[in-house]
Amino acid sequence: MDMILQFLPLILLVVLFYFLMIRPQQRRMKAHQQMVAELKRGDQVVLSSGMLGKVVRVEDKEVGLEIATGVTVKVVRTMIAEVRVRGEPAPANDSKS
Repeated sequence: MDMILQFLPLILLVVLFYFLMIRPQQRRMKAHQQMVAELKRGDQVVLSSGMLGKVVRVEDKEVGLEIATGVTVKVVRTMIAEVRVRGEPAPANDSKS
């Protein structure tokens, strides 16, 4: 019985660590994977480096992004940090409006 009582605080710390650190990280990872899986042509995205672009081509592991008029780059899907809503207004200095 004494041995169980000695390990009880350690077990409680492991359980606390799981619920405060591991589980939320797994939720964020699943949400990110779902967001990347639902990418489609025309979506405005933000890369993990902060660069903005418009999806012009979607492949299995890579995405073609237009970062400026006539300039497209290939980006690994997992580097996309955020998908912006299509209905957002274009910036004032964008000539595409």
